[in-house]
Amino acid sequence: MATMQDVALRAGVSPKTVSRVFNEDPHVLPGTRSRVEDAMRELNYVPNVLARTFRAGRSSSIGVAVPDLVDPFFASVVRAVESVCSLTGITTLVTSIGDDPARERPVLESLLRSQLRGLILAPVSEDQSWLSQWAEHTPIVFVDRAPVGLGADTLVEDDRLGAYLATDHLLGHGHTRIGFVADTTHPPSTRRRLEGYRAALADKGVSFDEHLVAEEANGRQRAAAEVDRLWRDPEPPTAVFSSNARVTMDLIPALRGRNVALVGFGDFQMADQLSPPVTVVRQDPVELGRLAATRALARFADSDGRHEPATVLPVSLVLRESCGCAASG
Repeated sequence: MATMQDVALRAGVSPKTVSRVFNEDPHVLPGTRSRVEDAMRELNYVPNVLARTFRAGRSSSIGVAVPDLVDPFFASVVRAVESVCSLTGITTLVTSIGDDPARERPVLESLLRSQLRGLILAPVSEDQSWLSQWAEHTPIVFVDRAPVGLGADTLVEDDRLGAYLATDHLLGHGHTRIGFVADTTHPPSTRRRLEGYRAALADKGVSFDEHLVAEEANGRQRAAAEVDRLWRDPEPPTAVFSSNARVTMDLIPALRGRNVALVGFGDFQMADQLSPPVTVVRQDPVELGRLAATRALARFADSDGRHEPATVLPVSLVLRESCGCAASG
């Protein structure tokens, strides 16, 4: 197996530079980064963290804590983390926090007592400052939501832009009564997506109507209840923007027969096979999970105490038919 010294020799740099490239240090010159990355690929290099783990008495596991393991987005993140970790013989310990902020601390403390090599976390509470004592010796990488009260590596999607693109597209189809439907398990993401929704309305001169916002669509029954409430309005929506894939799946039965346009944030299995196929804001949870696992392992192997600015992953609008677009092909 290739070592960091082998990569450094092949690229003509120091081992420290190899470490900085692996940690995605933004101050590495592009040419140097390219040479090191080429050497890593050529030598099939992975960081040797096993020796450090043995000396430190740590388990050979990475912890992953997300709000909902059934959610297609978080399920994909977990699978990607597992794929990266398995390449180095590292197992993953996965847990679901749920949507109750009070559960976050006891669930995470139980996980962290396992002496993890690192923790990948999508938080649900409004304060993560208590994690600072753990972060001193356990790398913590946040995904989907940034921490509050704690400096840490963070990987998020461009929620605001995605919601803006979705809402703007519906406005382009002539809709001015657009419902915004969310649940309570994604509060930080939901806030950013609501901002994007409101910004798109404002840019088109459409007034924001709080009666069109539904934020309690947890599960099919509550999603159906929120839809019924929206349609009791004298001017019900003619389009709906769903704030995440789980909500979209719960909304589809409730919207059947209502002749309403739909765009969802987040793709999901069979979305393109439904009738009509669902237009979505496509995220890349696999890349998010891959980057998070790579960052956590790199921090464990060579932590210098610094944290990079939050990495924002791009999103894109995938047009199908549920928004009112004609069938492709």
